[in-house]
Amino acid sequence: MNRIDRLTAILIQLQSKRVVKAQEIADRFGISLRTVYRDIRALEEAGVPIGAEAGVGYFLEDYHLPPVMFSNEEASALLFGAKLIKKMGDESLSESYDSALYKIKSVLKRHEKEHLEDLESRVAVLARQQSPPFAVNLLNQIQQAIVRQQVLLIDYVTNLRNQTSQREIEPIGLVYYGSHWHLIAFCRLREDYRDFRVDRIQTLTNTERFFPKQNLLTLQSYLDQLRVQEDLQEVSVSVHVGAAIFMQEQRYSFGFISEELNGKYVQMKFMTQAFEGLARWLLSYGKYVQVEHPQKLKNLMKTLALEIQEHYLNSY
Repeated sequence: MNRIDRLTAILIQLQSKRVVKAQEIADRFGISLRTVYRDIRALEEAGVPIGAEAGVGYFLEDYHLPPVMFSNEEASALLFGAKLIKKMGDESLSESYDSALYKIKSVLKRHEKEHLEDLESRVAVLARQQSPPFAVNLLNQIQQAIVRQQVLLIDYVTNLRNQTSQREIEPIGLVYYGSHWHLIAFCRLREDYRDFRVDRIQTLTNTERFFPKQNLLTLQSYLDQLRVQEDLQEVSVSVHVGAAIFMQEQRYSFGFISEELNGKYVQMKFMTQAFEGLARWLLSYGKYVQVEHPQKLKNLMKTLALEIQEHYLNSY
């Protein structure tokens, strides 16, 4: 324990009872009485009113560490965080956050508690449900392995036919996008970095073997490198305002970057390389969407529309 932490701990110990003997402090921290005297003097110099009784011990003179204080805005932010974690995390994160939130609520003032109780029923997060996971409660385990630099062994579902591949990976970070958590790691099988969707991890085992951190990219370096490598193209579409309100959440999964209101239409811009996925999504909004550019996307929309027309004309 460093000295700053020890001074704080001594101050808390002095608050725990009426009088604390110097030997009690020395025994607790495994330090000499001379060090105890120096620490007490340092606290006094910092303005802590410590009294002493010869042959008895030390005591605090009407001094207490201030309790944890939160403004309404800060308390509300904690509640919003809990709502988001319940939808975007897993049970391991949700349970830990709930436990921490209960501890925080216990030290709030009465009006702050009433504020949170009133707000609780008035805030909801309607995130899109994720597909059923192969494994649950992995996020806490993954976080621990990232921080400790430990190799993970996973059975990973590689395709829609549920074929699995076993990998040893060196995790560098977690990223949330497209309504799923993604584990970014160096894959020893492929000898390269890979993006593993957490809900496709069938089993996960921490090998407790360590890997050298200096040999890996940072998460930010990986993401920066990914942006450079991707061949992203700009897409511009006009969407009727009546349809645009239904596109708010899903559009981020297709590379949405900006929008501008223009009369009865909203001009949306996307950066993407997945033209077919974007085209099929836009097509679901029918005549309320008009592709402005690129021509490649316009042609694809026409092709898909003709396929749908032919399918239904021949089926009925």
